[in-house]
Amino acid sequence: MCVSPLRALALLAVAAALAGCATTAKPVKKGPDPLHVAMYGPQPEERFPLPGMDISRVNPKYFRQLVAYQTAEPAGTIVIDTQDRFLYLVQDGGMALRYGIGVGKAGLEFEGGARIGRKAEWPRWTPTQNMIAREPERNLKWAGGMEPGLTNPLGPRALYLHKDGKDTLFRIHGTSEPWSIGKAVSSGCIRLFNQDIIDLYGRVPTGSRVVVLQHHAPVDEPMPMAAADGLTPPAAI
Repeated sequence: MCVSPLRALALLAVAAALAGCATTAKPVKKGPDPLHVAMYGPQPEERFPLPGMDISRVNPKYFRQLVAYQTAEPAGTIVIDTQDRFLYLVQDGGMALRYGIGVGKAGLEFEGGARIGRKAEWPRWTPTQNMIAREPERNLKWAGGMEPGLTNPLGPRALYLHKDGKDTLFRIHGTSEPWSIGKAVSSGCIRLFNQDIIDLYGRVPTGSRVVVLQHHAPVDEPMPMAAADGLTPPAAI
């Protein structure tokens, strides 16, 4: 049977259309945000070279970011919301830098205002008597102190809070357990991702005011870090 050229072209067009319908494109797997990859990347210039952090299992809300934040506290104040697991560094214009935190029993024992009495890079860690009593099998061997390093519970930086000239034993520090951010852990104070505590440490001087809130839900709205002129983290760009 002869088929006219026009009919042949029509049949080819139909076949092509059917083939197109039968082809299913594979979904493109979206990787981590390059900004966050850079923000939490390695820092080889540190005293103890800091490896990059695996952010694939981190809830994005705990990444460092600029947010709208309503507070009567002046710029430069650190506000810690232990209930919602966030630390805010208040900025001008109703904004704040927000960091995800992990809290522990020691972090739930202090409320109110204090000052950063001391700052330390790659600090030595000594568990308190209460920490030794709670977990002797874990902490007793370090009663004399642990040297700084990648496995030190305080991480690469620590901020020591004082009130009325006395050490409160309340700390803001890094962590060798990044999985604990956003959680309440068995012991310790306020912990941040190591890259975040390095960032915060560089922004706040000794004497800065710190307010710890135990039962407060802030009103915030995430904004891209690039929108904060002069607030881009050192590792982000």
